[in-house]
Amino acid sequence: MSSMIRVFRGAKIVNEGKAIEGDLVVKGNYFEGIYPEGFSGNADEEIDAKGKWILPGIIDDQVHFREPGLTHKAEIATESRAAVAGGITSFMEMPNTVPNTVTQERLEEKYQRAGEVSPANYSFFFGATNENLEEVLKTNKKNVCGIKVFMGSSTGNMLVDNREVLRELFSKSELLIATHCEDEATIVANSAAYKEKYGEDVPMKCHPEIRSAEACYLSSSMAVELAKETGARLHILHISTEKELELFDNTIPLKDKKITAEACVHHLWFSDADYDEKGSFIKWNPAVKKASDRDAIWKAVNEDRIDVLATDHAPHTIEEKENSYFKAPSGGPLVQHMLQAVLEKVKQGVISLEKAVEKMSHAPAILFEIEKRGYIRPGYFADFVVVDPNAPQTITRDSVLSKCGWSPFEGTTFSSSVASTYVNGNCVFEQGKIIEEVPRGMRLTFDR
Repeated sequence: MSSMIRVFRGAKIVNEGKAIEGDLVVKGNYFEGIYPEGFSGNADEEIDAKGKWILPGIIDDQVHFREPGLTHKAEIATESRAAVAGGITSFMEMPNTVPNTVTQERLEEKYQRAGEVSPANYSFFFGATNENLEEVLKTNKKNVCGIKVFMGSSTGNMLVDNREVLRELFSKSELLIATHCEDEATIVANSAAYKEKYGEDVPMKCHPEIRSAEACYLSSSMAVELAKETGARLHILHISTEKELELFDNTIPLKDKKITAEACVHHLWFSDADYDEKGSFIKWNPAVKKASDRDAIWKAVNEDRIDVLATDHAPHTIEEKENSYFKAPSGGPLVQHMLQAVLEKVKQGVISLEKAVEKMSHAPAILFEIEKRGYIRPGYFADFVVVDPNAPQTITRDSVLSKCGWSPFEGTTFSSSVASTYVNGNCVFEQGKIIEEVPRGMRLTFDR
């Protein structure tokens, strides 16, 4: 089985800035090559891919899969299945579980669990607190994606907004530092003002006023200032405002950038006009803001100020989300539908297919220095997704694979769908079904 040769015939293969009609050959766990003139060698299996698009598997650099401690919302097993159903072949998961992933022992427990249950490849961020710098510095840069810092409210003791603690962390860590940037003092003051005005019944549409553009910029600008001062490798997650975009450079290649940024699909799809219909089901931190912010973020993606696209997949139960403003948690499930949403924007002319592939697959591999993934290249692991661009799908609760059982995209009809997903050369999703009888995904490794 390890040397089995599969040929995907007549696909449109999108890779490294080009869309090539031809055959894709996979040998065992690896890509063997792209053949624009057709592959004439022997094959163990031939798959008709005419009319389909083949894209490198998506690498999602920000998910919350809720295990351990919050498994009533989600589990690594359930959410990784939703991910591969959406064409995501590798994920990087966040440390604000219960208990928090703030010791090396807790980190390794997550890796062990993923190795048992995840059909996708995986990595886990190590969490920084105000007191665990010694533990942070033990993190292995070869097989851990990075350090996560919540410079805005989070679970347990994970809020780190003391400038001196941050300066020490930024100065001493060799790993990429990924930050959630919202100024806590601003949010606390805004929350108090709105609570005084409305009591518990604050309208959901006030969320972007409470978790304001100012709160985002105060925090992200401080992070950038510290990174420049210390030389740290900084990656700011889920940019949600036009103002923050001035903090990022597009004049140097991604591989040479020390300060990078991510945009998430919800900030690229929804705006504050959607709160009246969607309510808490589009309540995220940072908040979905104005249409002008959304448009500016798309422009920054296309102009390479924003380096990668991701989900910030963060499920909560329907019952939790149906609470009043202060009790309804922020976050929602997105891994299953990110690719479809981005491809919709491709068809609308907002972003090219080649640029979308760059931002979802190539750029995360460059940014995190992932070994042998993110591209369709000979000798690279065969992580890829086969898309049917002419198979519309309307999202319903019955079609949601995340454990929480809902989606902010319910009622949306996407014009394309995922036909199949391959991880390390193994088909893990096909014709709407997860294929369970395959090896589990692999731990990501990093060329650092």
